Amino acid sequence: MTQGEPSSLAVTSDDLPDRAIRMRRAASLMLVAMAGLFALAHTQEHIHPAWGYVLAFAEAAMVGGLADWFAVTALFRHPLGIPIPHTAIIPRNKDRIADTMAGFLRRNFLTPHVVARRLRDMNLARAAGEFLVQPRADDRDGEMGRIRSGIVQLLVDLLESLDPDRLGNQLKAGLARQADKIDVAPLLGKMLESAIADGRHLPLMDGMIRWAGLTLEDNEDMVREMIRARANALLRWTGLDEKLSSSVLDGLYRLLAEVLIDPQHPLRSKVEQGLASIAANLQADPVLRAKVERAKSDLLANPALGDWWMGVWERLRLSLIAMARNPDAALAGQLGSALRDLGETLRDDPALQRQVNRVVRRTLVGVVQRHGEQIVRLVSETVKRWDARTITDRIENAVGRDLQFIRINGTLVGGLVGVAIHGVSQLF
Repeated sequence: MTQGEPSSLAVTSDDLPDRAIRMRRAASLMLVAMAGLFALAHTQEHIHPAWGYVLAFAEAAMVGGLADWFAVTALFRHPLGIPIPHTAIIPRNKDRIADTMAGFLRRNFLTPHVVARRLRDMNLARAAGEFLVQPRADDRDGEMGRIRSGIVQLLVDLLESLDPDRLGNQLKAGLARQADKIDVAPLLGKMLESAIADGRHLPLMDGMIRWAGLTLEDNEDMVREMIRARANALLRWTGLDEKLSSSVLDGLYRLLAEVLIDPQHPLRSKVEQGLASIAANLQADPVLRAKVERAKSDLLANPALGDWWMGVWERLRLSLIAMARNPDAALAGQLGSALRDLGETLRDDPALQRQVNRVVRRTLVGVVQRHGEQIVRLVSETVKRWDARTITDRIENAVGRDLQFIRINGTLVGGLVGVAIHGVSQLF
């Protein structure tokens, strides 16, 4: 965006807060009232000496009001459109303001020792825990409530402005690159070895045994037919094939039941030995490791995996938008319960708070040390890219109401000073 371009971020006078607009009108009406009072007092001055004081008050009030109107207006624009020197101060010094803001941010917020010092006495973990336990803070309409609403709206705008396909493809490519760097086979071997050592494979083994029994039960007719088809003609003629199939099925059921009930069954030991051998080979056998890597590469190159990821990303993005728009509803289900449990742990565990605060502090200090200059440059360049109207309206929007109070106070103080001067002149 060039300096002369209109900005979608510009705030027109119609967008100013109602209170600021009312204060501007009040200040202007007071100036007009002083002019009317001056005209009235000028015509009535000869009737009574008191009108002299009224005239002095109105005259000085007009001067004070006009002077402050000129001063306030000169900050943002040329008074009456006349290019008087040293007016329109903020638009003319936009770039210097940007550099000053960036320098202030850099010196007071984005140096590692400043960040570390400010974070040293802040218990961020406990604050996060309290927020997760009770997200509906009492100050919803206060300063923190406004900050939270602004952050939520910023998050929603950011998520909605993202190109889902482009960002999804970028994330997919990034995950694929990271997954390609990981040697999966030793990782799987370590996980399997650790699971066997801790006995975490036993529920899975029991589940597989039960699944085998249910599968056999659901396919009894097919198994019987397979046995009869492989039996010779004599067995089929004598009807022994039916007894044979029943015996085979009963034996299989009995074997599965014994393996499921007996933790020391020899078949379990054989399975565990096989799993331990697989875990060792995944870590040490180059042939098996190469096969796992080829399977990983084939999986990553499969378009179906990419389509699955894009669907996951889009659902995640939409879910985040829905959560941001309606956090109370989002925190009402299992996710909310889990987050509240996490919040209670963060709130009540001092040891965990120290660990989390230490990690957050080191992370933020590292981010500031590596990217502080880029953040400051981003602030400066962003403000510089704003056109003069944008930055003028933004600053006026922030402090406009107080500036109108300056005009009102200038009018009243000027009038009182005029009365005082007129009174002193009458004494001498």
